[in-house]
Amino acid sequence: MIEKLLRGYERFRNGYFEQNRPQLEQLADEQNPEIAMVSCCDSRVDPAILFDVEPGDIFVIRNVANLVPPYETKGDFHGTSAALEFAVSCLKVKQVVVLGHANCGGIRALMEKDTLINREGFIDSWMHLAASAKQEVLARSDLKTPQQRIEACEQTAVSYSLKNLMTYPWVRSQVEAGCLDLVGCYYDLRTGELAILNEINSA
Repeated sequence: MIEKLLRGYERFRNGYFEQNRPQLEQLADEQNPEIAMVSCCDSRVDPAILFDVEPGDIFVIRNVANLVPPYETKGDFHGTSAALEFAVSCLKVKQVVVLGHANCGGIRALMEKDTLINREGFIDSWMHLAASAKQEVLARSDLKTPQQRIEACEQTAVSYSLKNLMTYPWVRSQVEAGCLDLVGCYYDLRTGELAILNEINSA
């Protein structure tokens, strides 16, 4: 498999890199993205391809099910929170986007209580962040099928992540100062459609 990656690298190095050398050399000195994006680590959802952006345009934070945990300083490791802090406090991005997507394995596991997931493992603990979204969806009477409930949870989890973003003091302060917008999006893998679900505007 590494051979496939190396062949791809050669195409990149001899093609894209050489064609865009001045811009890429400039990026080597600093990055100034205006957008930070929390996206799923699903191999089918690549923000750079989906939004047709160039290197340096977006600061991408990827994790299982594109979840944003609430602000808290206890515990051991906070990869997503640390990346968000860097994006907002250091890079001064103007927008944070949470990108949800259809057919999310993490949300499906949460809704179906997938027996393949170790109940004492990392995935189960992480997906607990979306427990409130799950309960909200299960309380809805308009969702008749398991698939409808999964899709609703995928979208509802994005809303909860936006709410969690506002628990970070440096996010809230930037939003209230008119310097930062928060946006929730949902991408349908099958149709290619993108929907804007929620917005928390600085204005």
